[in-house]
Amino acid sequence: MKTHNFIIQLIALVILTSCGSRKDIVYFQDEPLQEDILTSKPKELIYKPDDILTINVSALDPATVAPFNLTLVSGGNLSNPLNAQGGLQQQTYLVDYEGNIEFPVLGTLKISGLTRTQLTDLLTEKISEYAKDPIVNVRLSNFTFTILGEVQNPGTFTIPDERITIIEALGMANDLTIFGKRKNVLLIREINGKKKFAKIDLTSVNTVNSPVYYLQQNDVIYVEPNNAKIRASSYNQNNSVLISAIGTLTTIIAVFLVRN
Repeated sequence: MKTHNFIIQLIALVILTSCGSRKDIVYFQDEPLQEDILTSKPKELIYKPDDILTINVSALDPATVAPFNLTLVSGGNLSNPLNAQGGLQQQTYLVDYEGNIEFPVLGTLKISGLTRTQLTDLLTEKISEYAKDPIVNVRLSNFTFTILGEVQNPGTFTIPDERITIIEALGMANDLTIFGKRKNVLLIREINGKKKFAKIDLTSVNTVNSPVYYLQQNDVIYVEPNNAKIRASSYNQNNSVLISAIGTLTTIIAVFLVRN
């Protein structure tokens, strides 16, 4: 009986020492949630360094705005300035670390901190000095967000658009795994240089009315594992080896005790 109890205690000790916990598994545990990210109204995207923009200028007389529409020709192939879809490849503009772009004719423009509406108005005003009634279209080409945690395909994604919902983003990650907490999805967003945190309940239809339903540039989504996944992590893959070794050891001890 003493030998039996000893074996049980020894195995229990191994299992307990290899147990995981929520503290060992879950990300971002000690970050307070700021409610202002949820109560504030959705804001228009603001351009900042490292953004890549495409800017197209049109007018009733295309020749007057041609200097403002540089085409991108790769490999010096001047005879084929078309993309795979048959359209002209538009030059992209990288916002440098000082928040500037170099624009044809107009030169250096400070655009960091401007919204699309503000940048469109700025370009329209300046180009109007050279062309009549120009129409300016600005688009962000490298909208980026990151998805971590219990999804099928975590990672960082870049799309040629400025508008994507959290549902669409999770769809790009091939949805949550069965172990993901649907009621406790964390969104991390930078606002005015500070990180803000919000929780999203995907089981609620009201999610579509949330200000964080539409993502912003460089948002991070983290899907927390549920209790079943955390408990599953408590079983160390080496436990089978340890238990086998303990079994052998206890057998030897039992035989020794019987002989004595």
